[in-house]
Amino acid sequence: MVSINIMSSADKIKGQGVLSAHDEQVELVKEIKEFDIEENKIDICDITHFHTVNLEYYLWLPFLKKKSTTVAYVHFVPETLENSLHLFKPFKKIFYSYLIKFYNSMDKLVVVNPYFIDVLNDYGINKDKIKYIPNYVSSKKFYPYMIEDKERVRKEYNISKNKFVVLSVGQLQKRKGVIEFINLARTMPDVEFLWAGGAVFGKMSEGYNEIKDVINGELPNNVHFLGLIDRDKMNDLYNVANVMFLPSYEELFPMCILEAMCVNIPVLTRDLDIYNGILFDYYLSGNDNEEFKNVIDKLKDDKDFYNKMCQKSKEGNIFYSKESVMNMWHDFYNDCIKYKGNINGR
Repeated sequence: MVSINIMSSADKIKGQGVLSAHDEQVELVKEIKEFDIEENKIDICDITHFHTVNLEYYLWLPFLKKKSTTVAYVHFVPETLENSLHLFKPFKKIFYSYLIKFYNSMDKLVVVNPYFIDVLNDYGINKDKIKYIPNYVSSKKFYPYMIEDKERVRKEYNISKNKFVVLSVGQLQKRKGVIEFINLARTMPDVEFLWAGGAVFGKMSEGYNEIKDVINGELPNNVHFLGLIDRDKMNDLYNVANVMFLPSYEELFPMCILEAMCVNIPVLTRDLDIYNGILFDYYLSGNDNEEFKNVIDKLKDDKDFYNKMCQKSKEGNIFYSKESVMNMWHDFYNDCIKYKGNINGR
């Protein structure tokens, strides 16, 4: 049996996508019977898979690589961190350099979006050791409710059953489009806008003071910032919503998109290149608030169009099914074993 040690410290900060991606991936690969999955084990296994880039992991590499194939999950690159966290400039330069060095030191890398294969290659990392495996979300955790259950949850959030609801999910950072979200809501007073998520990194979050001032100011009556919601409560929110709206300027492959697709509600994002190779025609997009407003109005007023996009979301959920992603991990981990065998053989 192949032993795999999955290393992560993502649980130290709640409400971040890395933690959700880690939990889903671990739960998924534990179902593959030929793998013996350990977590944060102080031992040398056949494969050591890192979800976070801790310094102690890096210092451990010379000992690990003698017998273990080392793998890192690329949850972020310098570009996505640049507008996420406000870092002291000298520290930022050092950390970005360390990040690339950490990735480059791995035997194998996994990216959640094929777009970032070329990004990593531009940093001098060989494409041959990079594998694309998408994020995965369990349909046991995220699924559509019956009508009566949706109405029950709407009552809990004081939302009438006929109100059209737009939901955004993410940390309170400028790159997430928080200000644009509020400004859009001002132009659509007949629509409820909900935002789930907080500034999980506190004052280090990019744009923290500006966003805090806006939220603490005079918000439109139809805008509600719900703060950090436990993940086991998020399915309620997706079932409250009529559409999942992601105005972010930068992403890799947001877990919230997959979660919304599990619930079969339409997904609307900013028109970013990174979505082309992963979302295909399963979603809607816009470039600015005027285009977002037009799309939301059409979803709200055109029942046939709305039902069509619900079906597209459902198709996206099927495409990223459990069986499909599990097979990718199965093949990838087996390739990792062959890789280490070849290295040791030489």
